[in-house]
Amino acid sequence: MLLIYTAVSDVKKGVNKLNKAEKTQVISELQDKFAKAKGVVFTDYRGLNVEELTDLRISLRAEALEYRVVKNTLAKIATEGTSIEAAKDSFNGPVGIAIGFDDPVLLIKKVLDFNKSNDKLEIKGGVIEGSLCSVDQIKAISKLPSREVQLSMLVGAMQAPASKMAGLLNATLSQFIYALEALKTTKTE
Repeated sequence: MLLIYTAVSDVKKGVNKLNKAEKTQVISELQDKFAKAKGVVFTDYRGLNVEELTDLRISLRAEALEYRVVKNTLAKIATEGTSIEAAKDSFNGPVGIAIGFDDPVLLIKKVLDFNKSNDKLEIKGGVIEGSLCSVDQIKAISKLPSREVQLSMLVGAMQAPASKMAGLLNATLSQFIYALEALKTTKTE
């Protein structure tokens, strides 16, 4: 009971606000994440309850993605010197940030999948590999295959000429051997 009373009185006094050291730590963490990020999607989370936000975080975390809600002023400061700086103007109103470090297409697909099941989450835009993207561009990117599929398609395209060349050489060599065999049989007769 005392613990609950203390928490309520601390909130009334404004103790729950971040001090300067905590703000500096949040900014440096965000700058580090923004510098490493291949994709960032900005969302408006108004209307989502805690359970729904937790479901979003869990679904993203399962794919090594992250979702954070931070103060806009701290996020704007953290974008300086990163590829996310182009999106500084996106930090208006309540903004949730989904961050992907490896595959930006996977990040977009996961956020849009959650958006399909819960229309309260609104996509505001994003930055994909340093380029500022609108909502329509993000939806178009979501239709691309994942990074692994794209890489396998590239490898397949690169292997196709080599395998055709090997088949062609093998066929030519086989035909030459058959011709030699035919010549040998005609000379022995």
